[in-house]
Amino acid sequence: MPDVVEVAKAALLEVTPEATIGAPSGQVEEAGATTVTFQANMAGYPGWHWTVSVATLDGAEPSVLEVELMPGNGALLAPDWVPWSERLADYEAAQEALSASEESEDSELDSDDDDDDDDLGSDVLHGGDLDGVDIDEHEDEDDDEDEDDDDDDPDDDDDPDEDDDVDDEDSDDEDDDLGDEDDRSY
Repeated sequence: MPDVVEVAKAALLEVTPEATIGAPSGQVEEAGATTVTFQANMAGYPGWHWTVSVATLDGAEPSVLEVELMPGNGALLAPDWVPWSERLADYEAAQEALSASEESEDSELDSDDDDDDDDLGSDVLHGGDLDGVDIDEHEDEDDDEDEDDDDDDPDDDDDPDEDDDVDDEDSDDEDDDLGDEDDRSY
């Protein structure tokens, strides 16, 4: 009849690599079953061990009942499960407390801002411009300069007769020049 420890190790090799199975660490016999424990050599599972339950009946071959990874004393465990409704209630309470503290901080900041405004002597900083430059003032100056340029422009005369005389003289000269060009051969 095969040894119970050998049967247990063969069952473990079906579910995990051999490198994760440590030395046998104990054996407990009960009515019709034997539980064999092995050290677990797995990263992230310190203090855990493999357990294999093997059925041991008189006159029958041992057969595997169960294979599992169990925590030992001092093993790293997940926290106890908390129902969703309790977690949600805790979350909502935390959100309400956070919003209440933000509102009190905002009111404190608003009162601090009021004190700072008194130091400036005016409700409006630099006439509404943050950098102290009045953009509208510069645009007005540009418009004034454009109007001044229009008055100084010699081509911009108000007398329509003068323009006609100059244009007539220039057009006669151009006609003469064109005539000379037509006579040229290339």
